Amino acid sequence: VRSRVSLTGQFASIDEDLTATENLTLLARLLGFSKSQAAARAEELLAAFDLTKAAGRQSKTFSGGMRRRLDIAASLVITPDLLFLDEPTTGLDPRSRNQVWDSVRAMVALGTTILLTTQYLDEADQLADRIAVIDHGRVIAEGTTGELKSSVGTGALHVRLVNAETRPAAAQLLTRALASPVFQESDPFALSVRTDDNERVAGALAELARSEIAVSDFAFGRPSLDEAFLALTGRPAEDGTTDQEEAA
Repeated sequence: VRSRVSLTGQFASIDEDLTATENLTLLARLLGFSKSQAAARAEELLAAFDLTKAAGRQSKTFSGGMRRRLDIAASLVITPDLLFLDEPTTGLDPRSRNQVWDSVRAMVALGTTILLTTQYLDEADQLADRIAVIDHGRVIAEGTTGELKSSVGTGALHVRLVNAETRPAAAQLLTRALASPVFQESDPFALSVRTDDNERVAGALAELARSEIAVSDFAFGRPSLDEAFLALTGRPAEDGTTDQEEAA
């Protein structure tokens, strides 16, 4: 069983005194690769995670993002049947995050089953075939991303403001105009509210203009996965929680 399963935990588990190449080569040799195969696999993974230039440096000199990328690369020395990823992109910059996403998609395409835990619901939206929402240690909802979004309503207004300082006034106005609570997103310029009333949406946008609250962009469509999580749990997915009570 252990030869068919791989795990990337929440914290890096690489040997800090070894170089990036040495870490990957050591693991490959322990997994039965020949010397030439281990060297080739280490080189391949370093290139895939943009670590080639740092291949000869000790891991303890790496930045947090580089260490995380090396840790994930180490879990991919072999292509397992089942891979557990515990918040694999926490602390990564957008480019590194997209590289991890690409690696996840490639492994799934090759037949690996992946169980991924994350607080970033855009990550779940991008990668997951099926999602389970966990709150206080219990699974409270499960389904595809479309099913979870549909379960909390069929429409949502998303508004992006020109000035973040106007968000409190905009939230108060939208709450009154749409008779529905407004969700203030992690982006300080963004607001969203669940509603199916087209006429009220048009009126609310007009009222924002009359109140001189400048809007740079808006969209009216299905609720986001963040809004679905908020509706199901009563709090945003990235709120400070204890005991890792996040979305899975």
